[in-house]
Amino acid sequence: MEFQAPSAKFQVAEFPTPPGAHRAELRTLNFELREVSTYNLTMLPTMILTAVANAPALMAAVTTNAVPSAAKGAAGFPLFAGGPMLWVLLLTSAVAIAVFVERLLHYHRAQINSAEFLNGVRTVLKRDNVVEAISICDATPGPVARLVKTAILARDRGREGVREALEGAGLVEVPRLEEKLNLLATIAQIAPLMGLLGSVMGFISMFSVFQSEGQFTHTSKLASGVWEALICTAVGLAIAIPCHAGYNYLVSRVNKIVLDMEKCSTEILNLVTERPGPKDGGR
Repeated sequence: MEFQAPSAKFQVAEFPTPPGAHRAELRTLNFELREVSTYNLTMLPTMILTAVANAPALMAAVTTNAVPSAAKGAAGFPLFAGGPMLWVLLLTSAVAIAVFVERLLHYHRAQINSAEFLNGVRTVLKRDNVVEAISICDATPGPVARLVKTAILARDRGREGVREALEGAGLVEVPRLEEKLNLLATIAQIAPLMGLLGSVMGFISMFSVFQSEGQFTHTSKLASGVWEALICTAVGLAIAIPCHAGYNYLVSRVNKIVLDMEKCSTEILNLVTERPGPKDGGR
């Protein structure tokens, strides 16, 4: 389908009729203008369709050029825009996870059914089978079993001797239970401060760029500093909150084990120091 444009005509009525050569030139010019107009209108629908078809690609190109590479990387995975302090925070979180898992497994092994354990030891001791009682203590993990073994080995030292042996063993066992908890508490306290330090470093880098390039600084260069500040603060808080909760949970487990140790110490003290009563008719 072709669109025909009207022929271009020159109004020369007010001028004298040009000679034959001039008239031929005008006819040639009139024909050329008519061809140009016909060609432009013929290609117009094709040009419109091509522009419509290429509109998405054109918009994508404009968007790509409008969004700087630094901002694109931050939007794709903003965690990596946290700067050097982010990696320190991630390393700290890995240490906190390792400490929590190790202590959790340790407390799981250390906490036993103390009542059932003491019943078995009591039954064996009533038969005066000390070797078997010690074997039961060796086969049972945890501080409770070690305290019972200490009391059995010190049974010949009298009540005060057994009490002193139990107190000494308790002073050794409790620090073992509390080992590494201070590290977890320290991480919970300093993680927000490390995040705050990362935020300050991000703002320092942002104002450094602003100072060097002036008021015409591109927003992407300033946005990288803001990303660093916000991400470090968020990661610091995200580390501190679980560390606080994990620390309190582990402390509750320690308190429960220590309570079992105290109860078992009292029971084994009475068990190994009790004296058989006088037999009937004994004189």
